[in-house]
Amino acid sequence: MKFAEDMNSDMSDYKPGRIKVPRFSEKEGFYTTPQRSKTMSKIRSKDTKPELLLRKALWAKGHRYRLRVKKLIGSPDIVFRKYKLVVFVDGEFWHGYNWEEKKQKIKSNRKFWIPKIERNMQRDIEVNNLLKEQGWTVLRFWDSSVKKEIQKCVEIIEQNMLIKN
Repeated sequence: MKFAEDMNSDMSDYKPGRIKVPRFSEKEGFYTTPQRSKTMSKIRSKDTKPELLLRKALWAKGHRYRLRVKKLIGSPDIVFRKYKLVVFVDGEFWHGYNWEEKKQKIKSNRKFWIPKIERNMQRDIEVNNLLKEQGWTVLRFWDSSVKKEIQKCVEIIEQNMLIKN
C-alpha cells in the first residue's frame, strides 16, 4: 500500500522556490465548458467519502478526534490533540499521486493544472515539515488507500497513538 506520505520521495527533484500558479480565467487563456464547470463544482474539499469512512472507522473503535483545526497549519482533516497526531486524506488528482505518469495525461489547460497540482504537492511537504517542527506526527493517506484498505489505515493511526502514548 502506498501512502501519501511517500510523496516526499516524489518531490525530491523540485527546487525550493515557490511554484507560481496562474489565475484560471479566460483572460489568461484558460477555458472551461459549462459541463466541466458543473462537474468541478461538485468536488468537495472536506467531508469526502474516504474521509468519512476513516472517521467512522476510528469513531467505532472509540477514538475521539477534532476536525479541521484551523489553528494548525494545513487544517488537517483529523486531529488527535492528546497524541499530537494529525491525519490528512489526500485526493489522488489534487495531491499528485503517481504524478509523473498522470501529468502526461492532462490534455486541456495544462499551463494551469500542472503548476496547480505541483504547488499542492509542494505545499503538502511544507505543511508536513512545519507540523513536524512543532512536534506533531503527520500521517497522509491517499483516498484510494482509505477506500481499499480502511483497516490498515486505522491500524497505522493506532500504532502512532501507541508510540505517542
